[in-house]
This record gives sequence, C-alpha cells and structure tokens, in this order.
Amino acid sequence: MEDRRSLGIGMETGECAGGPDGPDGAGLPFGCASFNQDSTSLALGTKTGYKLFSLTMVEKLDCIHDSAETPDVYIVERLFSSSLVVVVSTNMPHCMNIYHFKKGTEICNYSYPNKILAVKLNRQRLVVCLEESIYIHNIKDMKLLKTLLNTPSNPSGLCALSINHSSSYLAYPGSATIGEIIVYDANHLNTVTMIPAHDSPLAALNFNASATKLASASERGTVIRVFSIPEGQRLFEFRRGMKRYVNIRSLSFSPDGQFLCASSNTETVHIFKLEQLGPSEEDEAATWTAYVGKMFSAASSYFPAQVSGMMSQDRAFATVHLLTSCQKNVCTLAIIQKLLRLLVATADGQLFIFNVDPLDGGECMLAHKHRLFGDDNDDDDDDHNEGTGIEGSEVTVPTQACPSYAATAALPASGPVTATLTGYSEDGGAKKGEVIPEHEFAAGPVCLDDENEFPPINWCRDGTGDGQARRS
Repeated sequence: MEDRRSLGIGMETGECAGGPDGPDGAGLPFGCASFNQDSTSLALGTKTGYKLFSLTMVEKLDCIHDSAETPDVYIVERLFSSSLVVVVSTNMPHCMNIYHFKKGTEICNYSYPNKILAVKLNRQRLVVCLEESIYIHNIKDMKLLKTLLNTPSNPSGLCALSINHSSSYLAYPGSATIGEIIVYDANHLNTVTMIPAHDSPLAALNFNASATKLASASERGTVIRVFSIPEGQRLFEFRRGMKRYVNIRSLSFSPDGQFLCASSNTETVHIFKLEQLGPSEEDEAATWTAYVGKMFSAASSYFPAQVSGMMSQDRAFATVHLLTSCQKNVCTLAIIQKLLRLLVATADGQLFIFNVDPLDGGECMLAHKHRLFGDDNDDDDDDHNEGTGIEGSEVTVPTQACPSYAATAALPASGPVTATLTGYSEDGGAKKGEVIPEHEFAAGPVCLDDENEFPPINWCRDGTGDGQARRS
C-alpha cells in the first residue's frame, strides 16, 4: 500500500493492497485499502464502490459509510475524520472525484493526462501522483498550485505527504535506479533537500505525525532508515531481516513518533523503537534480545566490514506473525481505547488488531480480528479463533452522524490552538475531555460554507496541465 499506508493498501499514510489490476486483484472483494492520516478510519475500495470504517474500538468495527455509486475503486482516501473522500476508479483512471460522503454529493472532479497512481492529502494540500508528474492543489479551493513535470519514473506512485498542521512536506523518488528521496515543501513550493537514502530504488516512504522524521525502505527491503526533516540527516537504521529482496508493503510511525512498524510480503510485521541508548542503559538491559545484540556487537569485529555493519544494526523491538505470507497488506500504529495497537489490514479482507507492549516489546498478542466482508462466523474464521482464543465480530453500522468537513478542518474562532483542547469527536472516537492532537487543526482560517460544504461549486480540470479550471 503509501507512503505506503494504503493497500492504497495511504493503504499517506499512503500503498494499494490487492489493486484491481495487480496480481492479487483477481477474486478479491476489494481493490484497495487505506488508513486515514491519524489512523482513526479505514477506507476500502470495492468492486461496487467504497466502504469507510471507524477505528475507535477494539472489539467493534463500525461501517460508517457504504457507497455503491462508483465501481472498481482502486484509490480511496479520507481526509482525517471529515466527510471529504477522494475516489479513483479503474473505469476512469485519469479522473479524480472528491465526494462529501455524508451528503452523497460530488464536490469536484479533476482529470489528468495519465493514470492516477496515488493521492495524498492533508489540511492544506492535495497531491496527485502520476508516473512522471505530480500535481499539487490547495485543498481549500482545489486551485492547482504547482505541477512537477518530468519527475523520475515512478510506476508505483510512491510518495508521502506530511500531516502536521504547520507544514506540508512531500517526499517522492528522486531516481528510478537508486534510492534518492526528494523532499519538497508543498506549502512554499520549493525543494527542501535530496536524501541519498538507499543503493536500490525506493519501495516505501512515510513521515511521522510532527513531520520531523521520514522513514524509507528500498526494493531490497532489508534495511529501513529514518531521517531528520528538513535536514535529511540519518537518525536510525533498522534491519528487518537477513533475507534479501523482501517487498516492504507499508511503513507507519506511532502517533508519538517513538515506534515505527513495517509490513512486507512475509508473514512478519516488525516494530522498531526509535531511541538512542546510552552506555549505562545498554549495560542495564536484561532482555534476551539485548543480550544477543551485545554478543553480536562484540563478535562483529571478527567479521568483514559488510557483515559486521549488518550485525551491529538495531533489531526489531516487537514483532507480529500473520497466518499467511505473500499477500498484500498495510499496517499502522494507533492509540485505541488509550492503548497502543498495531493494525494490519490484509488483501483477503481481514483486519487484525494487536496489543503492543511499549515497555518490553516482544511478540504482540492478537486482541481481535475483524472480517471486512461477510460473516465473522465463517468456517475458516472459526478454525483460526479456536487456535488463538480470539473471537471475531460482526461489522455494525453506527447511528452517530459524522462531522462535516468544515467542522473538522476549521480552527476555532477564539484564540490560538494548543495541544490540550478538548471536546472533539471523530465518529464517536475522542470523548469530551480527551486531548485533541495538535495536528488535527489547520493553520489559518478555512473559508467554507457550512451549508454547501467544501467548496460550494463544482470544478473540472480539462487535463491540459495548465492549472485552469471551469465550472461544471
């Protein structure tokens, strides 16, 4: 999947699991899956339309919207927990449709010269990625601000867009042959830096929530690196295994930026901890993993440089072993019911929720499994449940209405926003009195009509690339 937080499968974030034209597409009930920017929602592109799920409970998965208007959706991205959804269908792969799903109306549609490969969005910008060009829109009025033409060939549409309210960094491949990353400031429309991240082409990218770190993986999939933003300095290097040529499906930071998860085409999902251990802390470490790591470090001086360099790198802090491998998936780390959870959506239509121990790590325990289609009481699920002791649950439709885009995007009229504002509700998620993440608020006023929504007119690009739009 985004950035590869999409099985889309943004699953920014972005990442498409089991897309309709991919090898995993045949026979699957959906074409893509993506977690929204703060992992409070899961979007699925299906053969008949798209589905939106709220991720606020472990044992209950609420389907908040089920659209059957656009068939064969292979890109679907939701803007945080607002009513704004971006959809692209295989029937019209050059056209992007933006909907107000709560009202069931189209906000606007734009056409592009070639097939749309990825769409990323935050409070300020909407980015459309084609194979050799990138279009940057102002999300407030959908004005085309910049077109990056003749970018290096990017057949997977790999890119990542930061979600922090004060910045809009865009990361995309700077080369088709090596792992260079271009970091572009989508707010000020200028290149920030170029990062020589890997020797082989890039496979996955993602920013942390505060836009101070960028994680990357190459097509080899053995090493994951984390860089500082905007400086581009290497901060961490993690090795997910010694096996070469593993396909990294997705990368995702935890909300606080202290953990990074990575899924691949193997059955193992790795969680790394971003911490710099001092000598005293290393001496006090008493876990078996720490002991083995110290033994490797001590022995590494006796091996050739390439081997010792590999052995001295940090190992996974925690792991999850899925039931199957070689299928597309997307993972994310989220706080659900005040605890850190790992969520993995797989191309066979299942969502796994694991508990993560932020202190000791180790093997994560399966907390719940949800079927995204059909009945959780199917025979294959019963077999799995017997082995794990975890019961599946049916997908239910909540009665609570979703907030409008204007309600979730606009700043309060009174005074500056801080990270301790309360009273925000996302599909029944954050209750009154809980802290609102700082990145939930846009920087500056959002001029939207509360009645007609964002924006109150329809636009349609003519596909010439000149940035002109016309009323429809």
